[in-house]
Amino acid sequence: MNNRQMVEVIRLLEKELQKRELPIVSQLARERRAPFEILISTLLSLRTKDEVTAAASERLFALASTPQEMLRLAEEEISQAIYPVGFYRNKAGTIRHVCRELIVRFDSRVPETLEELLTLKGVGRKTANLVVSLGFNGLGLCVDTHVHRISNRMGYVRTKTPAETEFALREKLPAKHWSRFNTLLVAFGRNTCRPVSPLCSGCAVAAYCDRIGVTKSR
Repeated sequence: MNNRQMVEVIRLLEKELQKRELPIVSQLARERRAPFEILISTLLSLRTKDEVTAAASERLFALASTPQEMLRLAEEEISQAIYPVGFYRNKAGTIRHVCRELIVRFDSRVPETLEELLTLKGVGRKTANLVVSLGFNGLGLCVDTHVHRISNRMGYVRTKTPAETEFALREKLPAKHWSRFNTLLVAFGRNTCRPVSPLCSGCAVAAYCDRIGVTKSR
């Protein structure tokens, strides 16, 4: 797949997205929520279903929506608010640690650069890129399992890990599409291009897909 074809795929997926619910972090960005809320929701979303993340985020932000307010909560209060997200007790501790770091090192503000975000405990490249792109409308390119799987399945890149996929996409995908790429492919991956037995017969971009690794589809 070349860039011209990928641009057409992106156009078609934008149309498809109008029929779907946005991933929770993308929804927060559309609502122009603060970068802090986008950061915390992204941390909650790791290994957690989107509907669980959405409900947990709203419960937590009803109690605290700034680093200072969050630190006024006991770790157990945060745990109770975010349950049942995956690893909720560990995430409660991470949230408090991140809030302390934001206050002490960044004047209570979420840093805008990938490099600075990566210095925060619990913030990996996926989270940092999502905050840069959705929190600050910057040049972040978030690669999760959906982006990694679909980019390879279509034949746009040939990589073995999400980290490799991110750097391959940075080399190939035009930068103007970076911030939107994750939102599009996550929605597409959840509804159509599923990990097992994808819905190829009803896929809007099937004509552009090499179907690499697909042995069974519907």
